Amino acid sequence: MNMVHTPLPKVALIAGPTASGKSALAIAVAERRRGTVINADSAQVYRDLRVLSARPSEAEEAQVPHRLFGHVDGGEDYSAARWAAEARDTIDATVAEGRLPVLVGGTGLYLRTLLDGIAPVPEIDPGIRAEVRALPVAEAHAELARLDPPAAHRLRASDTTRVARALEVARSTGRPLAEWQAARTGGIGDRINPIPLVLLPDRAWLVERCDRRLAAMFASGAIEEVRALLARDDLSADSPVRRAIGVPQIADYVVGNTSFDAALAEARLATRQYAKRQYTWFRNQPPPDWQRTSETETCKLERFFERILSS
Repeated sequence: MNMVHTPLPKVALIAGPTASGKSALAIAVAERRRGTVINADSAQVYRDLRVLSARPSEAEEAQVPHRLFGHVDGGEDYSAARWAAEARDTIDATVAEGRLPVLVGGTGLYLRTLLDGIAPVPEIDPGIRAEVRALPVAEAHAELARLDPPAAHRLRASDTTRVARALEVARSTGRPLAEWQAARTGGIGDRINPIPLVLLPDRAWLVERCDRRLAAMFASGAIEEVRALLARDDLSADSPVRRAIGVPQIADYVVGNTSFDAALAEARLATRQYAKRQYTWFRNQPPPDWQRTSETETCKLERFFERILSS
């Protein structure tokens, strides 16, 4: 009996550090290929941060369908697992509509969770979580070195979030986090045909673009966005939206703890550091066969997708 082979649905995937030109390319590809742009950036999910997260403008969103942008209130807990579930549903719906999913973003954890699945870590005991989160990070790292030496060696002693996560998993489950991560489930990498392009422009070009864009943000609504966040009584300083790049620096300016120029300088430094971490991750972590490019002209980048998607 002849078996009918159904090709896997193609998904354009545009990744790279902040300010590398991902959004413009995603819109261009979606316009040409009847696509829907799907967000894969952890800051751009928040409706509170259109300007400061560099979310596409209302005019840009009107050019082609956009999904998973600004759909989460700043007071909500949001995770890579929740995003991956929403992205899976959105990709399926986009394919069912006969449109090309154009996945775009700079959050490597989101993309890895979507493609490779999520580690099936059991629910962490609330008491253990509270104890771990109350520990000074140096003390937490020292205990991690005792319970999970490879994780302690891998993580910086100052990385509060990741050290706490690894320690609470080791304490609560009796197994290292790496063991759980090796048993990932729920990924869609085997049921789609991803067409990935990683944008890694010249570093000096990227830094200059980050600096210029941040100055424009400060002048066109970012300060007002942070002022609105500070006015909310349901958001603590530890809320993820309050920790987004630029928010703490602008908050210091809004409450009078620093000057405008100092806040801008600090936000620029934080953005550069974030872009550097993203750059390193996307250069080294994705599979070797993912196409990487230093090209910055959207029209030339678009030809890559035209060539692959037309074949």
